[in-house]
Amino acid sequence: MASPSPREASLPTLAKLGNPVIADDLDANAIGLGWLSAFARSASNGDADAVLALLVTSSFAMNIFQPTVADEPTNPADVPVYWRDLLALTWDLRTFEGSAKIGAFLSARLAGAGVSNVKSVAPPELQRPFPDIAWIQVIFTFETTAGFCSGVARLVPLAEGNGTAWKAHCVFTTLDGLKGFPEKIGPLRNHEANHGKWETARAKEVLFENADPTVLIVGGGHSGLDVAVHLKALGVTNLVIEKNPRIGDNWRVRYEALCLHDTVWYDHMPYLPFPPNWPVYTPAKKLALWLEHYAESMELNVWTSSTVINAAQDPSTKGWSVIVRKPDGSERVFKVKHIVMATGFKGGRGYVPHYPGMDLFKGPIMHSLQHKKASDHAGKKVVVIGSCTSAHDICVDYVDNGVDVTMFQRSSTYVISTKRGIPIILGGLYSEGGLPTDLADKLNASFPAIVGAGLGHRTSHIVAEADKETLDGLKKVGFRLNNGYKDCGLLLAVWEKAGGYYLDVGGSQYIIDGKIKLKNDSQIRGFTESGLKFEDGSELAADVVIFCTGLSDPRHTLRSIVGDELATKAKDVWGLDEEGELKGCYGDSGLEGMWNIMGNLALCRFYSKHIALQIKAIEEGVFGERYTRA
Repeated sequence: MASPSPREASLPTLAKLGNPVIADDLDANAIGLGWLSAFARSASNGDADAVLALLVTSSFAMNIFQPTVADEPTNPADVPVYWRDLLALTWDLRTFEGSAKIGAFLSARLAGAGVSNVKSVAPPELQRPFPDIAWIQVIFTFETTAGFCSGVARLVPLAEGNGTAWKAHCVFTTLDGLKGFPEKIGPLRNHEANHGKWETARAKEVLFENADPTVLIVGGGHSGLDVAVHLKALGVTNLVIEKNPRIGDNWRVRYEALCLHDTVWYDHMPYLPFPPNWPVYTPAKKLALWLEHYAESMELNVWTSSTVINAAQDPSTKGWSVIVRKPDGSERVFKVKHIVMATGFKGGRGYVPHYPGMDLFKGPIMHSLQHKKASDHAGKKVVVIGSCTSAHDICVDYVDNGVDVTMFQRSSTYVISTKRGIPIILGGLYSEGGLPTDLADKLNASFPAIVGAGLGHRTSHIVAEADKETLDGLKKVGFRLNNGYKDCGLLLAVWEKAGGYYLDVGGSQYIIDGKIKLKNDSQIRGFTESGLKFEDGSELAADVVIFCTGLSDPRHTLRSIVGDELATKAKDVWGLDEEGELKGCYGDSGLEGMWNIMGNLALCRFYSKHIALQIKAIEEGVFGERYTRA
């Protein structure tokens, strides 16, 4: 029986599994531990076939991340099977779909990995995310020759003969630490008393007068600081280069009304969570102060008001020669082994589409990155082009300051409320009094993107019902809505497009009430001296036009630093590849010794450690070979 939608074909519904009977007195703990015991025995023996036999057998192929392939699965009635590995067995970030690919990966890697000491870390538990889906979640740790690892398996019931067999529909494995190279935290922190020497030592450490760091990090936002703190804990010298005068200025200088729409529980930073009185939604300027405090508290080496001018790679050693311009205008040449690009989406600059007549318009035309505050345009007629997060924020600010503002919606938008919708999709992992952040991150990462797409498609309908009053109000005034990227809700839109959505913190009601005027019945033909004209012949008067139209290629900054030849060899950055992994991020960038990190606070918190572990492993000579994409 096929799933009701091809978007849900990745889900192991009971119908696909043969409608097995799940007893009311099911002993999930015994089943989960029994599976884990068999997994431990088979994996420790390097027996790929035996491990594969513990998984659902499947030839399933969804391919929704390949634009040239039809969205219909090969066989939607087939039971899917996945294995996602982050460095533990592949030394890469990989997701394998189907028995053939998983079998090839296990045959190539399992015997040499030296899997041992497999242990359960929590009682296996039966979970019912939907009435027609059931799995037993097994959380475990294990070791390989190189490191300490953890994993999550989700076992589904298959009707076999007169009974039920539980096999893994999805397995996740990740590297947590390197053997012999522990993080210098907790018991391994500095135990020496320091009488009057700390300040001088810190000042000397930051200068790097007589030595170069191993790693140069370009960008001192949350992503750069995340990588820096993990590298420091692993004993890898690093220096953060930040072009702004102060850490946090990338948030401090944005538009005045900017506020995070992600919740505080989702946004903690490594080692140092936000205090318990922190607001649920962090104002940008408050976050700026926190980042500055974080860099100081974690003793990170940062040069502010400094700019990376050029980076050249030695073809023979693959090391990098990097020219940095200091605040006084002088230049310093660093010889480093690794560069981490932590310039974020903003590094790609604001994208402003070109329209005829823009040069004729009498008022200012700007991107949201250039906008500061609503009061700058008091008494003016403002048109905001765009209908996602920044557009809503800016329009609300204009209304609150008595400024006439119209939102021009170019295309439909996915809207989800932070009050009702976000708790449905993230509340089980990130909430007040919820799971420890480290565990929540692993459970979140344990769902391959293709499974997340299926779950997102279903959950989006539940969210839409919870947000029905708001969504109906938006439809009534003509605001165009969609159900997320490929009809899969929020998360796939974040990973694939990094846009196209609005996390509603109140702006939708402004549109419903008519406080924010709406124009979306025709596309823009061009500008006039006094406003915009549209393809249907209508016109809209404007004194100021602000584009909230996203950002350009994140590789722009890389190209300006390394030049066209090297930048062309680098992988695309962001968006999902054919396996559902983020392109060019957190792992192989296409350039040896070059790393990319970007994304929200939660993504960077989790994957920054994976970047640091790869760099440390390379520097210590214990990095294995990346599993090829055959």
